[in-house]
Amino acid sequence: MPTDLITSHRVRTRLGRLHVRTTGTGPATVLWASMFVDGHTMDGLLPLLPDRRLVVVDGPGIGGSDPLVRRSTIREAAGAAVDLLTGPQAGELGIDGPVDWVGNAFGGHVGYELAGDPALLRTLVAISAPTEPVPDELRRQIAVLAPLLRALGPVGPVRAAIHRALLSEASVADPAIRAVVDESLVRPSRRSLALALRSFVVDRTDVTAGMSRIAVPCLFVTGDQRGDWTPEAAERTAALVPGARAVTVPGASTLVPLEQPAALAAALRRFWAEQG
Repeated sequence: MPTDLITSHRVRTRLGRLHVRTTGTGPATVLWASMFVDGHTMDGLLPLLPDRRLVVVDGPGIGGSDPLVRRSTIREAAGAAVDLLTGPQAGELGIDGPVDWVGNAFGGHVGYELAGDPALLRTLVAISAPTEPVPDELRRQIAVLAPLLRALGPVGPVRAAIHRALLSEASVADPAIRAVVDESLVRPSRRSLALALRSFVVDRTDVTAGMSRIAVPCLFVTGDQRGDWTPEAAERTAALVPGARAVTVPGASTLVPLEQPAALAAALRRFWAEQG
């Protein structure tokens, strides 16, 4: 989508100002990106959803948003999302009521916190967003790499580990896809990125029991190459939510919007059409 059709905003929230980009007209649709990366991982979706008011968000401490200055929680990030959806700047974003929420990983976890309130969300699409805590193996890897991230930033071994965690092997080998991730990694400060990692990944809690309180139509999306949230796990999660379903997008790991935007856009359009 031409950049002259995209407007940038700095939206005040309880976790600082969030960097938000808006484009298009139609039903308000929030695209909240994964951990480590920013809203540019959603850019491939923008021209594929031309009949929507798209609100693309960099999460707290990530991308162009204000840096985190202390540890936080996913629940507090959801509070910042409420500030975005209902605060004094909502009108300039094109938000005047419940939105369709599309959250990738971190964005999906924020969506889980919001989806009990139909006054906030009209629908929820959670992409690569496991309801369980971080697996022990990944937690051990993070424990090794987190000090490097704090001290040196996303240097070689840290960057390579993030590639493996977020992308399929084919995507890691694609220079254009890899560049979007790498450019996202250098936008926040080292301290902010390390705080975001601790707050929104390491400290993530099990929210499986809360799935039954989701009160809006829900679609769970997973890639076929993410080991800690398999298609079978997504199906089990969908079974906990009345009326929800799960879909698998082939050829993707965690960053489905970046890796397979066309397939994801088709799944989104089908889901929204089913809601009438």
